Amino acid sequence: MVRTVRTTPAAAAVVAVLAATALGLAPHQAQAAPAPAAAAAADTSAELRFHDIPGSGGITLKGNVFTPAGAQPGRKYPLIVLPTSWGMPQIEYVAQARKLADDGYVVVSYTSRGFWLSGGEIEVAGPPDTADVSAVIDWALANTPADAAHIGLGGVSYGAGISLLASAHDPRIKAVVALSGWADLIESIYSGRTQHLQAAAMLGAAGCLTGRPGPELRQILGDFLGSRLYREAQMIEWGKKRSAVEQIDEINANGAAIMLGNAWGDTIFPPNQYAAFYEKLTGPKRLEFRPGDHATAEGTGLLGLPNDTWTNAHRWFDRYLKGERNGVDTEAPVQIKSRSNDGYEGYPDWKSVGSGGVEKLALADSEHLFTGIDSGADGGVIFLSSILDQFVKAPPTASIPLLPRAFAAVWQSPRHDAERRIRGTVKLHTTVTPTASDGTFVAYLYDVGPLGIGKLVSNAPYTFHGKPRGQAFGVDLELFSTAYDVPEGHRLALVIDTVDPLYIEHNPTGAQLTFSSPRTDPSYASVPLREQ
Repeated sequence: MVRTVRTTPAAAAVVAVLAATALGLAPHQAQAAPAPAAAAAADTSAELRFHDIPGSGGITLKGNVFTPAGAQPGRKYPLIVLPTSWGMPQIEYVAQARKLADDGYVVVSYTSRGFWLSGGEIEVAGPPDTADVSAVIDWALANTPADAAHIGLGGVSYGAGISLLASAHDPRIKAVVALSGWADLIESIYSGRTQHLQAAAMLGAAGCLTGRPGPELRQILGDFLGSRLYREAQMIEWGKKRSAVEQIDEINANGAAIMLGNAWGDTIFPPNQYAAFYEKLTGPKRLEFRPGDHATAEGTGLLGLPNDTWTNAHRWFDRYLKGERNGVDTEAPVQIKSRSNDGYEGYPDWKSVGSGGVEKLALADSEHLFTGIDSGADGGVIFLSSILDQFVKAPPTASIPLLPRAFAAVWQSPRHDAERRIRGTVKLHTTVTPTASDGTFVAYLYDVGPLGIGKLVSNAPYTFHGKPRGQAFGVDLELFSTAYDVPEGHRLALVIDTVDPLYIEHNPTGAQLTFSSPRTDPSYASVPLREQ
């Protein structure tokens, strides 16, 4: 089945579909409506067609195709394939696809298998999903004026993860743009061996509402949320098969030019794992971090509004699929935007981001905590907290002097006599003595103002199992990477407690934790700074 629509600016169609998704309408209710007759008469607009596209294993994928306006018979155009995000229907990328087609691309977008009206079950970027990408490319080469020598792949979130994995398996892919995605699924939702409760629950709920989770996914998600950690090895192996970092040799061998983009406050796929993956890439590459949460940095672009992320994505495709000398490959390949100001900073690589030295916050005093009670220090609420930080610079806060010391450990620096520009990954090194063999704690770094109100700079959870009771052990924990400016006259505070709504905790009733700083192995928080 093929339907043709002539499009003018497509933001209205995208808004309608996003609204339908948010309101929980059935898949058939969220299909794009044909454009008005006046729009159909426009000769200068890219042509949109809706197609049933054969996927791998005999399923059908619901897709759409944009071709450049006035495409000439016999002429070939660069191809861009866009798999949809988790829970999103096939017209997610209509606004950006139209812009790409207006610039001379054939653009094929499709609903990922298992979601909405596409066939199959949700495989979470498993082998059938990467095989779907190759099947869609095959179909596009046979049914559109696509050029087999110039093929790009991209997407947001789930589409980004699929794109990275597909670049390891299909050498025809020459350029990838992976936005708000993951390269390491385990480090994304199980970092510090702690289940990211809100992230996993949200993904599971969205999958059930908009798609058909397969039996393997239902088991993995049930084990994960149900803390059936005797199956941890199985869960980790499942996650590794869906992590591009585990296929880095194949990705590098195929040599696709890869652009990665993410938000500092991404509560689904935190930035650390993307930065680590970026450093392992050997081909043309670019890394961008901005304020926000999952998919919010590029979200306005999906509505057709001006958006830096999508502007650079188009430049990336133009450079590596068309060969345009637009300067994107001569700029500093690591581009970041601080959460505290509106300017961009360029660096030659990730390790240079915090090259201005390290400030060490000594954790000299021992602290003794009772577990299982939320002290009031926490990482906020998935999506909401980082969106507030992005748009109104209002991260989660806590009154540091009022934190109950029976349930929160607090160490503070002296007041700073100059601004501190934190860039990169804060690292915690400490010694823990538990009264139980299992336990969880969460570390937070705060920017504390004169009135004692702390604004959250970063955080990260840590869980341990099977430790001897009463026996000390060392912990090295990386907090989530960030870029944040601490004003002059403020101080830093490192806070540790044992309960956070973002995570599942494993503290037995009545358990206690002691954080100490032995003379032979002092405890500290290492804070990387930008060069002044």
